[in-house]
Amino acid sequence: MTPSVVFGVYSNMVITINGATFTLDLDTILIWALVGLVAGFFASHIALGHGLGLLGDIVVGIIGAFIGGFLLLGVLHISIGVAGHPLITQMLMAFIGAAILLLIVRLFGGRRSGYRRRAF
Repeated sequence: MTPSVVFGVYSNMVITINGATFTLDLDTILIWALVGLVAGFFASHIALGHGLGLLGDIVVGIIGAFIGGFLLLGVLHISIGVAGHPLITQMLMAFIGAAILLLIVRLFGGRRSGYRRRAF
């Protein structure tokens, strides 16, 4: 595999976690942002009833992907997979984690006095 060149600098970073190597490059970061955007968008609309904006949906989706992976795979030992479609599998895990994150935030987040969201 040839490394990507961004601004004349090689943009590959190899990370080793528990003996498994993982290559972090620009393509991987863009896929994480895309998965985070889709998962955060759907989770915020289902859990809250409205979106959080482009950056908010991406951040919630990416944090939700970590929560979904840790909670489902690490704690509960539940593996969700769509055969032959790893990107859809990642989106499902990120969506579940983002929905859990938003429900917890909504549960513990207090109502602001005087704040009322309009329907239009």
